[in-house]
Amino acid sequence: MDLNTKDIQLQYEGFLNTPFLWNSDAVFDLKQFEFLKENSATFNNGIVKNLRLGKRVERFVMHELIQKKNINILAENIQIQNGKTTVGEIDCILTENEHPFHLEIIYKFYLYDETFGTTEIEHWIGPNRNDNLVKKLTKLKNKQLPLLYNSFTNPLLKKINLKSENIAQRVYFKAQLFVPLSLKNNSFDLINNECIQGFYIHFNELKQFSDCKFFIPSKINWLQAVQTQTRWLTYNLFLTKVEDLIKQETAPLCWIKYPNGEVQKFFVVWW
Repeated sequence: MDLNTKDIQLQYEGFLNTPFLWNSDAVFDLKQFEFLKENSATFNNGIVKNLRLGKRVERFVMHELIQKKNINILAENIQIQNGKTTVGEIDCILTENEHPFHLEIIYKFYLYDETFGTTEIEHWIGPNRNDNLVKKLTKLKNKQLPLLYNSFTNPLLKKINLKSENIAQRVYFKAQLFVPLSLKNNSFDLINNECIQGFYIHFNELKQFSDCKFFIPSKINWLQAVQTQTRWLTYNLFLTKVEDLIKQETAPLCWIKYPNGEVQKFFVVWW
């Protein structure tokens, strides 16, 4: 297995093992697409080398779904057009046991910041503060899901012989969550606490981990579980590499290996 194939397989396994951000319709009344998970953990499709993380996840979801005998994919990644203008994109229309569903796919990395917003849901933000959970949920509810009922979607529905009023809507929303060190053992009311993958820390606070080793995976490998057999960096070398990213106001996801051999994911933030 070449390195790229091995990495893709590890990404797929990391994706599969990421829990849904909530169960049923606990958040914003958006229902997760819940189905019996008994899939093979092997991903045997090729992926374009530079395919970005979001599109990569869409490929992984499709691969996961087609393993199911009772699921049939009718359309995926369909651009809805008004002449030459793109109105939006529908991620997937499928049938499960012949019941049609419109599915929107989301995979996110969020950090819990009590200084942002006023409610638990508002406190979850992107690593670089230019994204947040409420913004994404609002976009889903007000823009992405209503696209099914847009008149410009009719040609697609006609093609697959369905009417919008007969199609149920679901989201497939997975996330990796990170909390401040002070909240490491905290549990949250509205989200699935199994999504918490690690902590985050400000660059200036890294010194407390000077006896640890580190690794900075590429963004597409953020999906992976921490790999123990890797080229671990010493604290000083890690600090130099991270400082360059922090100066660019980029918060990297990193792996940490403690002196006792324990490993974990964490973000280093600039804000």
